[in-house]
Amino acid sequence: MSATISSGLSVAKEQPRAIDTRSRLRELLSSNLEFHEQSSNHSTHDFHAFPAKFPPQLPQVFIDRLTLKNEYVLDPMMGSGTTLVEASAMNRRAIGFDIDPLAVLISTVKTTPLDAVAALRRGQDVAASAENRIANDRKTLKIEIEESFDCDTRGFIDYWFSEETQLELMGLLSEIRKVKRLELRRFLQLCFSAIIITKSGGVSLAWDLAHTRPHKLRQGQPKSHRPAIPDFLRRLKRNVSGLGSISLSHYGAQVELGSAEVVKLNDESIDLLFTSPPYASNAIDYMRASKFSLVWLGYAVNDLTVLRSKYIGGENVRDFQMEELPSRTSEVVARITAVNKKRGAALKRYYSEMRRVLTETNRVLKPDRTAVFVVGSAVMAGIDSEAQNCLGEIGREVGLDFVNIGIRRLDRNRRMMPVTMQRQTQSQIENRMHEEYIVGFYKPAKSYAQY
Repeated sequence: MSATISSGLSVAKEQPRAIDTRSRLRELLSSNLEFHEQSSNHSTHDFHAFPAKFPPQLPQVFIDRLTLKNEYVLDPMMGSGTTLVEASAMNRRAIGFDIDPLAVLISTVKTTPLDAVAALRRGQDVAASAENRIANDRKTLKIEIEESFDCDTRGFIDYWFSEETQLELMGLLSEIRKVKRLELRRFLQLCFSAIIITKSGGVSLAWDLAHTRPHKLRQGQPKSHRPAIPDFLRRLKRNVSGLGSISLSHYGAQVELGSAEVVKLNDESIDLLFTSPPYASNAIDYMRASKFSLVWLGYAVNDLTVLRSKYIGGENVRDFQMEELPSRTSEVVARITAVNKKRGAALKRYYSEMRRVLTETNRVLKPDRTAVFVVGSAVMAGIDSEAQNCLGEIGREVGLDFVNIGIRRLDRNRRMMPVTMQRQTQSQIENRMHEEYIVGFYKPAKSYAQY
């Protein structure tokens, strides 16, 4: 399916809608949205660690109650693709964008059906061939490592990966590259990435990668070398078991690299937008973790640093085009700026970016349809950035009806939020991430747009 939706819309428009969409959204926002007692690892959701994933039941309930089969569900900041998996499983046409190449890989693999037996056999062959090369062809593998990375990327790899781990990873990667079928090669690349970026452990010398707060293990700490190939085989079997439970619509999902600020879709083509923007000021630094596997998949570390500066919620404001913000949002920015100019500038950038995202949301959303943003409110310079209220105000200014805000307490173990190395109960990063907000918007029917 093309990135620009131009066909199939008549199918969705012709289906009867017997609900008051705005009232249904308000009802959902007032319901229990925590889902702490329910498993989040079904289907392909457990394929790869990713920071701050929301539980699949959260988008699921909104998709179920606010859309019909064959309708279009968009996540323009898709992360690990949770919304897309749930939408596709419910026979909706799922579309997702993200600026992070690892997010694109994860979401693509999670929404692509694959023969489980073939995937297992090919993955086992890859592991066996890699083991053989490590045992009998170490010299060639070392040459491949030397020739695969520029100086800065090689320095990063040498710092974070032991020499033996580098050989094992290059052995696996060189065999994965030989897999001709694209869908299968991507699946094996994801298994490869998943042994580097993990909730705990992993084959690098970093700790806490999945929380985006990596720290290098010091001498005397419990890990110097963790064999990569056994980890790869364990992850392969785990992910293959998830393949067997995939139940996706025949539409699959449309997954593309792209920014939420400029969405490559037609006007009024989306039935539901469900997404979770990043925190302001890189409170969750996705690239800080993603680059640990992306450097192995062909990305130079300096290029990834440049890409990181373009993420929504970044701190760099040099040459950044700020937007005019509404009154309450401007007041919040001013309070933080008075205490810390750098933090205040970063927050103004964030709300400028989100104004552009919400403007695009209003453009691509059909009338009488809804958009849902799952947001966290960062504390900056000791002051609450009030993300939920500010986004509501911005959305209303760009033409959306700000319906209500739902609140859910976070299960920090499942949500994989950043943590400090020391248990400092008063640290900002620990105290500010115990709940998140579900901000609901409704796009009025055209005849009522002036209201």
